[in-house]
Amino acid sequence: QDPLVLLKTLQLLWTKHELGKLKEEIRRGFARLEDPLAGLLTMLESSSDWKGKGHSLGYCITTELQLWIKAHPAVPQSGTKLKKLQARVLGMLSQCPTNLLDPLISIYQLHTADRNHLLEHVSHLYLQGNYKEAAILSIKLKLQPDQDVEKMCTPLLLQDKANLVEEYVAEYPELQRKLLQTLDMWCDPSFNIRDITRPYQGLSKYKPEKLNRRALSKLVFRLLERFNVDSALCPNVINQRHLRTLNYLFYKRFVEKTMTEENWADHIQSTVGENRWLQGHLVQSLLRHCDTRGTARWAQHCLVPPEMLPQAVAEELQKLHIQDRVEEVTKADNYEASKKKDYYQLPIPRENIHFLQTWEETLQCWEKVLQPGQVVGVDMEWKPSFGMVGKPRVTLLQLALKDEVFLLDLPRLLEQAETEEEKEKLPHFIQMLYSDAAITKLGYGMSGDLSSLAATCSALKGTEKQMQGVVDLLAVDKQVDGLSPEHSHEERGVRQPEKGLSLLVQHVLGKPLDKTEQLSNWEKRPLREEQILYAASDAYCLLEIYERLCKDPESFSLGSDLTNSLVRKQSKKPRAKKQLNKQEAPSPPGQECQAPRTEPSHAPAPISPREFSVVCDNMLQGLGRYLRCLGVDVWLLDNEDDHRKAAEIARQEGRVILTSGLPYQTLCSQVGEGRCFSVNCSEKAKEQALQVLKHFNVQVSLGDIFSRCQ
Repeated sequence: QDPLVLLKTLQLLWTKHELGKLKEEIRRGFARLEDPLAGLLTMLESSSDWKGKGHSLGYCITTELQLWIKAHPAVPQSGTKLKKLQARVLGMLSQCPTNLLDPLISIYQLHTADRNHLLEHVSHLYLQGNYKEAAILSIKLKLQPDQDVEKMCTPLLLQDKANLVEEYVAEYPELQRKLLQTLDMWCDPSFNIRDITRPYQGLSKYKPEKLNRRALSKLVFRLLERFNVDSALCPNVINQRHLRTLNYLFYKRFVEKTMTEENWADHIQSTVGENRWLQGHLVQSLLRHCDTRGTARWAQHCLVPPEMLPQAVAEELQKLHIQDRVEEVTKADNYEASKKKDYYQLPIPRENIHFLQTWEETLQCWEKVLQPGQVVGVDMEWKPSFGMVGKPRVTLLQLALKDEVFLLDLPRLLEQAETEEEKEKLPHFIQMLYSDAAITKLGYGMSGDLSSLAATCSALKGTEKQMQGVVDLLAVDKQVDGLSPEHSHEERGVRQPEKGLSLLVQHVLGKPLDKTEQLSNWEKRPLREEQILYAASDAYCLLEIYERLCKDPESFSLGSDLTNSLVRKQSKKPRAKKQLNKQEAPSPPGQECQAPRTEPSHAPAPISPREFSVVCDNMLQGLGRYLRCLGVDVWLLDNEDDHRKAAEIARQEGRVILTSGLPYQTLCSQVGEGRCFSVNCSEKAKEQALQVLKHFNVQVSLGDIFSRCQ
């Protein structure tokens, strides 16, 4: 039978949408053809419908032939005849929709074709400017090891096709390393990125702004995490991220004044290390914020080589003696004494705080914690990531009871359990605690804590779905009357207003938490005494807040059934949430993260912009600037920041997350109910701001406008 006659018959059935008859006719037709493989190419070459996207007659014929060949294994050819067919099909592949590539490659055994011939064909596509098609065909034919990864990926990055670049190197660790080294080289401050972009200026969908250093840095960190590559391979990107961390630490210590000297020194040393480039920047920052003696003292503390210091600092370094340290200790003692007057203090003696590093000690803790009717304050600490690769890993689990607090050294306990081949012991007890409805667990931002706990120990991944009898006091933030950062700011007369849990503690218990140890290096052992007291206070204060709110809810404008309304019982709500995630349904614009309610929700009480603090995801920088002009306290993520950093900041400072699109589903699971809001990215900043202000009932007055810009 003539293939073109068969094609006309098939086209008629296709237009009549008689798919059953169509498939039968395709199979009968191929059986009558002398050479089915050559016949398929003749039909495709004579028709153009298969070149479009989606389901086409050409796609239907091709996939049916693929199935027919499996039932007739004698059909596939070899030798000179197959080579001629391969040459014909190669000429068609550049015009093929993606869904046709795999069937054609399989039918004509292109993986067995001459590799040099395949590479020449792809090179021809590349020279014609068909960069995407060349890359896709290379992936399908597994040609990447014989190609120049920088040459293939550069135009794709300029066309904003980073996902295709990731797919191109996905199966080849050596290419992953080469790509990362190339991207890191581009991030060197002395490298001229225009040298890369110049040859591609006539490129369709040309987006040279995608090759700025910040965007490249963000891509590098994503690839490092996805492919689990050692970050030492990318020194330029890592140095730039460390430099931003260094600047942030100086801001926290010398501008905000919210980090203790010991805490700051720990992070400075771990950030700078022996890196000469970073040591140079450290000295410059010290000179901006300290006098000559202070610069010399810190340069000595951080082991900066004397030859890197300005002459005046080097001379001062030689004069340093023990009296300097005595003065610092005296200052620290005075500072600690003044803090006790200003901040919440633990009401239990120091000997009732237990730091647990062995399983025997932990067993005694669990015997006390896992008692029916027990109320337990739960908190967790981890080393701040400062935007580096990887999820935070919990290093300290705090469990507070009425008379004592237990601090569990998780890395040590998990290591001990693995040595004894009893990995399930610790996860088992943690799951017992969270799933026992007879034990009330108190937390603040529990979803985020549990997410980090699951990243630390994979056996705990399903813990949140099994939770019963938990109280997340983050949900109280919106309900407690008069809870505002500005109120805290006026009472204390300090530079920074209280936020998050510290603000709740101040409002309910009278004094805020001292958060100067919050950004400590929690991985370093032994923990300093200040860290131990901070960790114990963070967990114990939850008990006192809960007791006070339950005794007198009316004083804080809360309902009298506070206990019943706050304690979370087992329900089917988590299942519904899982189903939504499974379907990957994006959140509708302008929807906050919250579970379905059984009763109608009421509009929140009106607040001023000064009482409203948010963290804006990096795709909403225009919205963030607009809200800041209206007096809102805004934290803007940088372009290279991971979306998860928003959740970390929101948990630490009690901010609301503003995001959009796919990150919404990830972020809303890491913060409390109502603390994540999805904005419509297609609208302008003004419309987005109005949407946010309306949802959270923020009332802007004339005095608020530009109040944060003065």
